[in-house]
Amino acid sequence: MSDTPCTDENEKEKLPQEDDVTSEFDYDLVIIGAGVGGHGAALHAVDCGLKTAIIEAAEMGGTCVNRGCIPSKALLAASGRVRELRDAHHLKSLGIQVGDVAFDRQAIADHASGIVTKQREGLINSLKRVGVDVIHGWGRVVGAQKVSVTTDTGEKIIQAKDIILAPGSVPFVPPGAQIDGKTVFTSDDAIKLESLPPWIAIVGSGYIGLEFADVYTALGCEVTMIEALDQLMPGFDPDIAKLAQRILITPRDIETKVGMLAMKVTPGSPVVIELADAKTKEIVEILEVDACLIATGRIPVAKDIGLETVSVELDRRGYIPVNDCMEVLSSGEPVPHLWAIGDSTGKMMLAHTAAAQGVVAIENICDRPREIDYRSIPAAAFTHPEISFVGMTEPAAKELGKTEGFEVSAVRTYFKGNAKAIAEGESEGIAKLIYRSDTGEVLGAHIIGLHAADLIQEAANAIAHRQSVHSLAFLVHTHPTLSEILDEAYKRAATH
Repeated sequence: MSDTPCTDENEKEKLPQEDDVTSEFDYDLVIIGAGVGGHGAALHAVDCGLKTAIIEAAEMGGTCVNRGCIPSKALLAASGRVRELRDAHHLKSLGIQVGDVAFDRQAIADHASGIVTKQREGLINSLKRVGVDVIHGWGRVVGAQKVSVTTDTGEKIIQAKDIILAPGSVPFVPPGAQIDGKTVFTSDDAIKLESLPPWIAIVGSGYIGLEFADVYTALGCEVTMIEALDQLMPGFDPDIAKLAQRILITPRDIETKVGMLAMKVTPGSPVVIELADAKTKEIVEILEVDACLIATGRIPVAKDIGLETVSVELDRRGYIPVNDCMEVLSSGEPVPHLWAIGDSTGKMMLAHTAAAQGVVAIENICDRPREIDYRSIPAAAFTHPEISFVGMTEPAAKELGKTEGFEVSAVRTYFKGNAKAIAEGESEGIAKLIYRSDTGEVLGAHIIGLHAADLIQEAANAIAHRQSVHSLAFLVHTHPTLSEILDEAYKRAATH
């Protein structure tokens, strides 16, 4: 939780209340940015009776709908089917024989873009249906409770009782990498699947790098994965990262370069990559590949949105400073009537985090104090099999334990012992549960295996309610289902 509390009741008395709103305001709420966060906030605001407008400079739906979660899942679904149908050994074990499996790259790309169009149209219609005013243009704060919108026809000033900033993020391109959109590109271009390079380098081994490695190898490409840190998948729990390497990387056509920095990436045919030792910065190898995907994370779009007009400075990483009520902070203090959500806050750069932050902001705008609980927000990589987690890794939990004076325990359960996974012939994977040794409170859960992204929700709900393995062990799970993976983990932890 943030050190800066939500505005307290005494402070709220000094702020304009609902009855004080006069015709000086055009809207109760203006949201800058119509991604998943801005969209969710707008719908919740209307439910709460707020007259709402949303401003968007690019496509409605932001990164998730247009260039992120939605199209990438469509590509993963199609390429995953190809992988399954070409896995003759697995199919034979189920008594199935399949002939040659072919695919049409353009048809797969069209499948992804078609879903994007449908999702975007659905999002626009949902806003129109509830009466949210959609304004196309560049929105920026120009003073307290004041926004300007720059469009092709000029500039317009809007007065709003409250303003939510949801400008999102863009792919980070490290210095030295030149992007041409064809041979060297970010995920923004990769989701178009305009080509299948015989040999592609992927710089970065986080969610984006892993998912695209999954897509490319399923469709017959050779991959070289380059990671600057000294281990692959640095953000994941060490046990999960180790197993993921064994399942998702080692058996596939993926070469790994760990502790290596892509100092210079030059587009062309071939793409030339100068690899340096991450510690010494000395060039140790020159790679020549057909293409290169830069998957080194994302950076906020927080400049040129007028924060200086309300004395707000971005933090050292360029994010908008907020507390857990989603109030924007200036020198550590909340700026009245100004809120920020989504990737630009730099908390958990996930679509559903942005949506959750949006709801929290609206609740606080409506004088119903609420704080965001990041520990209970799950995340997933939609590889085959999937990886998911919620809460803390084991090292992070042990650090907290040292600070707060408690011991941490962990148990593991295996898909190999799960009847449903065995029946599916997909029994690779584990679930790891991290909890307090004294109270049994669940602190984290990490899963790699069949449908891990769906399974994690149960653990997320348990963490949200700060539940203990001692009560969770008595829950009844359907047999035979994959959910018994967590059932077994709770029971094992309760008797540990």
